[in-house]
Amino acid sequence: MTTEEIIKAHYENYDEDARLRTNHGMVEFVTTMHYVEKYLKNGDRILEIGAGTGRYSHAIAQKGYAVDAVELSEHNIEVFNRNTIDGERICVRQGNALDLSFIEDNSYDITLLLGPMYHLFTVDEQRKALIEALRVTKNGGKIFVAYCGNDATAVQFLFGKHRVNCEPYDKLVDRETFKLNSIPQEIICLHRKEDIDFLMKGLNAERLHFVGTDMATQYIREDVNEMDEEEYSLYLKYVLATCERRDLVGFSNHLLDIYIKKDGG
Repeated sequence: MTTEEIIKAHYENYDEDARLRTNHGMVEFVTTMHYVEKYLKNGDRILEIGAGTGRYSHAIAQKGYAVDAVELSEHNIEVFNRNTIDGERICVRQGNALDLSFIEDNSYDITLLLGPMYHLFTVDEQRKALIEALRVTKNGGKIFVAYCGNDATAVQFLFGKHRVNCEPYDKLVDRETFKLNSIPQEIICLHRKEDIDFLMKGLNAERLHFVGTDMATQYIREDVNEMDEEEYSLYLKYVLATCERRDLVGFSNHLLDIYIKKDGG
């Protein structure tokens, strides 16, 4: 199977929408939306590339913004359309983050790339997706790029589940640096901040924020899911207060890089 076929098959059998509606899944959503709302302005045009089932696109459209979405999976597009409610200025079309040639340069005020970098497994593909996202964004516009964190996976999935010496995972671990080798069969591509810095090197953009969107949530997910409304509200406040701390961000499962496109990009 090709990488594209593997990813499509994955989302036909995975309920991403449900994940983002649990207490622990909502932490990533709330943190991401906090930063999106920080930069939304009246009249902005928003593009979401790799929109999945539309959790973010719909939330933004319901605030009155015009949202265009691009999604690879036909299954996700079906769910996306079912989730659309009257009054939303929103549309979705099938497309690939690596080729947005149907979109003109400098079209959008805010571009969200919140899913594709999870599933692109070569530097060339990752750079191409970033370049395309920058191209379709206006000068001075904001680009939001999400990644999955290397070290949270190493701790939780390999050491926490006693898999580090088991096939096939033992062959995917650098025993000196503990960088994990991401392959399509494992579905998710993993990054450290230095990997992300390398991808952005030389691109015409300036970083505004580097955020851990769920921080320690996945380590204590059962506790988070059992929190009452008051405690959960305080927990969300804690995450927002600490999610840019350099000493903590690297252990977040999900990372969010936010850029402004420089003039002339």
